[in-house]
Amino acid sequence: MSTGEVGDREAITAAVDALNAAVDTVVALNVDALTTPEHLVLLESIEAVRRRLPAAEHASINHLARQATPEELGGRLSHALAEWMLISRAEAARRVREAADLGERHGLTGEPLPPMMAATAAAQRAGALGAGQVAVIRRFCHQLPGWVDVATRESAETQLAKRGKQFRPEQLAGLADRLADCLNPDGMYTDEDRARRRGLTLGKQEADGMSALRGWLTPEARATVEAVLAKLAAPGMCNPYDDTACVDGAPTEQAIEHDTRSVAQRQHDGLNAALRATLASGKLRQHNGLPASIVVTTTLADLEAAAGTALTGGGTPSCR
Repeated sequence: MSTGEVGDREAITAAVDALNAAVDTVVALNVDALTTPEHLVLLESIEAVRRRLPAAEHASINHLARQATPEELGGRLSHALAEWMLISRAEAARRVREAADLGERHGLTGEPLPPMMAATAAAQRAGALGAGQVAVIRRFCHQLPGWVDVATRESAETQLAKRGKQFRPEQLAGLADRLADCLNPDGMYTDEDRARRRGLTLGKQEADGMSALRGWLTPEARATVEAVLAKLAAPGMCNPYDDTACVDGAPTEQAIEHDTRSVAQRQHDGLNAALRATLASGKLRQHNGLPASIVVTTTLADLEAAAGTALTGGGTPSCR
């Protein structure tokens, strides 16, 4: 090991130690004597420091992505980061993607290259852009159609990075939408562009058993969902509060008048009815050697008492 390498390691360790010591000093301060304007200035200064910290991670993350083997990491890079830093895998994956966009790169022969989003990276490093603004700019750049040329992409990204220093994330998002309309006024995204964005994510089941559903639908999928909900989510249809829910034909006037559900609740119930009808049809045939159906496991005691929870075949609790 060369003297220079030892010195570099010592300098890195000393810099991180100094950073920790500085934070110790700041968090121990008594700020009661500050006036309201002084509190706001202090918070602005702390926010600028917070914004700069992600830039310190990019080089190490990109180095690991480039050189570390799965054997060294014990699996995927995002999983290793999650374990070492005790963050969620989703957050670790986000940091890996952000580092790829905003960290310095290396060419095939090892020569240094600027970040993919150079203007955003520079503004983040200076503490001028927060996580919200960075997310808006990265989303804008990744959602541009493939036919937009490199020079136009870089110019648009530079403009958003400049505006991000002046506006909150939600305001910047509006500007990004208008800029996207200017670059692609006809909205004619290719099938490849749409396919890249499509997806549904069933969120983690909460303590009350409810789960969030998020995603993007292709035009075809949206048209299909709209056709199903036009029937099954109409007032009076598929109402779980009715003694006998109407799932076929037209609901009675009484069922329509007594339907107090919101539009969102009706759409939930309509989609649930459509999926249950698909399962009941038997057309899904078998999955892993068994008929495609809802399998629920519980204890005999809980079943007889009609209490407790059961587990579905997917491993999630089903409240009763």
